[in-house]
Amino acid sequence: ITGGGARTEVQRLRARSSAVMTGVDSVIFDNSRLTVRAAQLELDEGDAIAERQPLRVVVDSRLRLPVAAACLRESGRTLVATVSSDEARRATLEEAGAEVLVLPEAAEGRVDLRALLAHLAEREQCNEVLLETGATLAGAMLNIGAIDEMHLFVAPTLLGGEARPLFALPGLERMAQQRPLQIDDIRAVGRDWRIIARPVASKSAASDSA
Repeated sequence: ITGGGARTEVQRLRARSSAVMTGVDSVIFDNSRLTVRAAQLELDEGDAIAERQPLRVVVDSRLRLPVAAACLRESGRTLVATVSSDEARRATLEEAGAEVLVLPEAAEGRVDLRALLAHLAEREQCNEVLLETGATLAGAMLNIGAIDEMHLFVAPTLLGGEARPLFALPGLERMAQQRPLQIDDIRAVGRDWRIIARPVASKSAASDSA
């Protein structure tokens, strides 16, 4: 949907990150490679930068990642975070090139995201993780306070009422429950707009946690 300028910005975000995290549904839907591509960086030193690929992290509670996924065929590592104990499926994915990490189970059988982030920080030495994902994982990360900064790219187009949301935030039923953002920067990137924002604690969230 967005143009080449926005895609270049995303490539540069990947290049500066220790890891790129996504959910398995996003991989199934988009089949993204999750890599840094020298040509799209549009930098003189692009080839050298692209030699270091960020760790690719796929959150996949039930090991549904297709063995033909593009991210498994690229150079660098792909870490699949799961709660599944299916040894046969794990072996199949590892044979396809994945590294499978079994983590504690959180609510509704999902991966414990705090445990995953702790693993990335302590075992993988990651200090900056880029989250490129759909609404479910994005909402879950926002709900645990794991999103420090958002880079939102807005294309000059309209989608219908069934379009996919940015964040899945069930339970928000009143205006008082809205999630406010601090806008740090807004600028045009080609024909698109880039908004850099940070989540801020709302009054309702503060009162709920008191």
